[in-house]
Amino acid sequence: MKRRDFLMAGAGAAAFAALSARLPAFAQDAGAAIEKPSLTLGVGGKPLLYYLPLTIAERRGFFEEEGLTVAINDFGGGAKSLQALVGGSVDVVTGAYEHTLRMQHRGQDIRAVADLGRFPGITIAVRSALADEVKTIADLKGRAMGVTAPGSSTALMLQYALVKAGLKPDDVSLVGIGGGTSAVAAVKRGEIAGLSHLDPVTSRLEVDGDIVPLIDTRTEDGTRQLFGGTNPAATVYLRHDFVEANPVTTQRIVNAFLKSLAWLQTATPDEVADSVPEDYHFGDREFYKTAFEKARPMYSPDGVITEDGFQSMLSMLKTLEPDEFGNAEIAFAQTFDDRFVTAAKG
Repeated sequence: MKRRDFLMAGAGAAAFAALSARLPAFAQDAGAAIEKPSLTLGVGGKPLLYYLPLTIAERRGFFEEEGLTVAINDFGGGAKSLQALVGGSVDVVTGAYEHTLRMQHRGQDIRAVADLGRFPGITIAVRSALADEVKTIADLKGRAMGVTAPGSSTALMLQYALVKAGLKPDDVSLVGIGGGTSAVAAVKRGEIAGLSHLDPVTSRLEVDGDIVPLIDTRTEDGTRQLFGGTNPAATVYLRHDFVEANPVTTQRIVNAFLKSLAWLQTATPDEVADSVPEDYHFGDREFYKTAFEKARPMYSPDGVITEDGFQSMLSMLKTLEPDEFGNAEIAFAQTFDDRFVTAAKG
């Protein structure tokens, strides 16, 4: 049973009506004026399958259907798109959920309004040439590992895995290698010992025999093995003051992404490959289709972040950064504003 169905059955229609009422009435009106129809969106590594719901919303016209014109700025990593949001150069970000917890703890009111990925989809792997020397995460000590960018979710997960293995977060050197062909090239040239990265980069390297995975969070089992629960990944997040000033715009953004998530639940690999730019295929359409099928389980079916996922993420931050987050008191509602997903499904 989906979370919304469970809530409806347990709490009743009256509770749902009360929740929907928290939105200004005009935000739920299909004919309501959009306060800011032209938006700038930040993302860190758009070709990655981690962000496929964004590309689908763009390429299949779901933004346009909602009356939005969205200019997309693709940064070198998720930390840079977060910086752009804080600095005001973008209106909305598709980025890692952990950024909302981190910013709330620092007194900046940034909240997710929809979940895109229920599993991180990140693989930590070592170059095949080093597989005899590096058999566990602990064996990475003193080596250089590629991530999309320092401070991004790929770096955070690697550092968390290091701590879980009894090491310190800085026992490995982090090298920013971007999110596309540059990441593949860095491994093939032997510039790094391995990488913490996302599809299609990791699948390309796996298919070519260049890497051996150590941890794989593209599946629920792999995610639970590392985190002990689900661990929300890519989300849509905004500054809360923007949300309050632009509720209709925010609702339309969420509507577009929910359409994208629904489409991905039933789309064939061929339909997905047809929908993305050809250069996303890494020169091999059949490979891209295979990579998508591996990634498909990580996409959220309903856009909802659960409290279990929040607790898993908070636990990770407390473990990884005890000096900053050991005594952190962050409420789930501060990190995920569920009003817009709920209204869209009502």
